[in-house]
Amino acid sequence: MHTRLFGRTGWQVSEIGFGAWAIGGGQWGGADERESMAALHAALDAGITFFDTADVYGDGLSERLIARLRRERSEPFFVATKAGRRLSPHTTAGYDAANLTAFVDRSLANLAVERIDLLQLHCPPTEVYYRPEVFGVLDGLVAAGKIGFYGVSVEKVEEALKAIEYPGVQSVQIIVNCFRLRPTELFFEQAARRRVAVIARVPLASGMLTGRLRPETTFPADDHRHFNREGAGFDRGETFSGVDYRTGLEAVERLRALVPSGWTVAQFALAWILSFEAVSTVIPGGRRPEQVAENARAAAMPPLDAATKAAVQQIYDDCIRPHVHHVW
Repeated sequence: MHTRLFGRTGWQVSEIGFGAWAIGGGQWGGADERESMAALHAALDAGITFFDTADVYGDGLSERLIARLRRERSEPFFVATKAGRRLSPHTTAGYDAANLTAFVDRSLANLAVERIDLLQLHCPPTEVYYRPEVFGVLDGLVAAGKIGFYGVSVEKVEEALKAIEYPGVQSVQIIVNCFRLRPTELFFEQAARRRVAVIARVPLASGMLTGRLRPETTFPADDHRHFNREGAGFDRGETFSGVDYRTGLEAVERLRALVPSGWTVAQFALAWILSFEAVSTVIPGGRRPEQVAENARAAAMPPLDAATKAAVQQIYDDCIRPHVHHVW
């Protein structure tokens, strides 16, 4: 497992991280806690040192499982969590000192730590990025010792570009994958210039880029891949990167032809993201140990050549760009 510098923090983090949304169970059709713990242990076994969670993943279950991992293992690792989506209604006004402090205190208890390594605003309304006082609250939480660093998780490139204008923002978590190329343009350049860490989330497009989904694949009613394809639960871009299911399957078949012998489609998709130097870490999810191990091996794959990257771009331009590029 290779490591990369995480922005201005001084951290060296694993190129492949662990996205802990699915182990919380909620919106992924449930999860088995024993298997989730086995997946977390497999991550450490593979050299993964960056774990991304949120206070709403399983109503805190994901955070508590990571706390258990810390008790059961001695290896050091970094944990990033998120705050804001517990607000109901989820409004700009809710991002105030009282609420953010309460959310942080709850996460501190769930994670069983005295200080959170990295706190991220959890896809807040766009208007939040135009409220300097919100980032002032985060500065105060750093000064109080409750959080080490802070960043943001965004839906849109425009939000990411606005967020990195604030000097305290150390990281931006954004959807980047073979179906979401817009961040690789201006945002990557600006993030690198400002030495802001980039966390690539939804790297496998909700499983689409594993190459394992089929037209007849079905999902449980409480799985976001069933109920959120049109944005019924939250932003549509979180599910299959906002791409129509059948359109995505067609694009995957074209991508499959580019996958080198001995690689899986998922490993190819992860290696493609790692080909961008601006990316600090990629956080695929995994509920089973074998999934985690497969994903981790992508860090050891040889770099993709220019012709292969150009071919991915062409597939995006032909199949995906007209549907999503202008939205996120």
